[in-house]
Amino acid sequence: MPASTPATTSDIDVIDPGVYERGGIPHEQFRRLRDHDPVHWHRDLYPDVPGFWAVTRHADVIEVSRNPQLYSSHVRTSMYEEFTDDEIALYGMTMLFQDPPDHTRNRAKVNRGFTPRMIKKLEGHVRDICNELIDDVAERGNACFVADIAAPLPAYVICELIGAPVTDRDLICDWSNRIIGFADPELNGAQEAAARFAGELMAYAARLAEERTADPRDDIATALLQPDENGDRLSGEEFQLFLLMLVIAGHETTRNGSAGGMQAFFDHPDQWERLRADRSLLRTAPDEIVRWTSPINLFRRTARADTVLGGREIRKGDKVVLFYGSANRDERAIDDPFTFDVGRDPNPHLGFGGGGPHFCLGTHLARLELAVLFDTLLDRLPDIRPAGPARRLRSNFVNGVKELRVEFTPSARHGT
Repeated sequence: MPASTPATTSDIDVIDPGVYERGGIPHEQFRRLRDHDPVHWHRDLYPDVPGFWAVTRHADVIEVSRNPQLYSSHVRTSMYEEFTDDEIALYGMTMLFQDPPDHTRNRAKVNRGFTPRMIKKLEGHVRDICNELIDDVAERGNACFVADIAAPLPAYVICELIGAPVTDRDLICDWSNRIIGFADPELNGAQEAAARFAGELMAYAARLAEERTADPRDDIATALLQPDENGDRLSGEEFQLFLLMLVIAGHETTRNGSAGGMQAFFDHPDQWERLRADRSLLRTAPDEIVRWTSPINLFRRTARADTVLGGREIRKGDKVVLFYGSANRDERAIDDPFTFDVGRDPNPHLGFGGGGPHFCLGTHLARLELAVLFDTLLDRLPDIRPAGPARRLRSNFVNGVKELRVEFTPSARHGT
């Protein structure tokens, strides 16, 4: 049994999805943990399941992230939820749930599609998509920022990446929403339903793989299905799991970074005007948006052996949960962390992970999407403002907004 929890943190609950739905990341609770019990034994979400270690300081998150030999993503997956052995065997084939050397080998197969040079080639397409989405709402002067802009943007970019038909954009967006949102009753809130939608997406990926194998094109799907210089390529099943990971991770990070970033600008209008006056800050603003919003709040590891972390004794098999939303406000690592500063540089945030093998593959793509989106919004909807309170997602995994009504001065469609 773990050592007793300090009285100052005995009432802490940073895992209940309702906490996040009601008020977003519980920063005050996390501050108490960082100050008094940074590696905290926390009761589980489910009453008949053992608890877990909540890791809340920046340095400790990095230590766990960079030591996969000791803290495994594969043993029980890297998700907070508990999966069956059959589910673990299936999901364990995707990079998100692998440790080196399997992770190293499979990541090498897909890295070539996500280099800065490859992502830079997408900038014109991303700008066209942003203008298209704004065109759809510009004349009416109001929108739901999430449904009309933040959610479709990454789905459309993913379709561009894999060469999927434009007509499949909304389908891919809907799959991601429902797989990630299984804890939210408005999004078909059962884990079984999420698994069904994941199966539908993987079946779609299988059909796409067949099409690209028979008819190669200039897209990342074709590239991943072709042998690389070493003769390695993704198998059909690996490709399906990769597309599942790409849709979920690539969609949710940018979607919630965009929506959370827009809310941050509403809360800090001086930063909106600062960015409007100096577009060179688009170089640093995406990282500050990701730090501030922490779109992915947590990932899980499982201890492979007895060890000590932050002065606490971790036992083999213990569940260890990394809270990026806490690490990104840790005063020990980040100066003035409760100030939203689009010019923050350096910015040692952990919004793309704590380093190590699982550092976010899509970092360059997420930065590009956020920079182009807000650049386009500053040009076309400079007086965008809130038209009602945000409605948050019921999730401890994704720091998400379901609805954000906005209004702005109506304007013409792009180029008319």
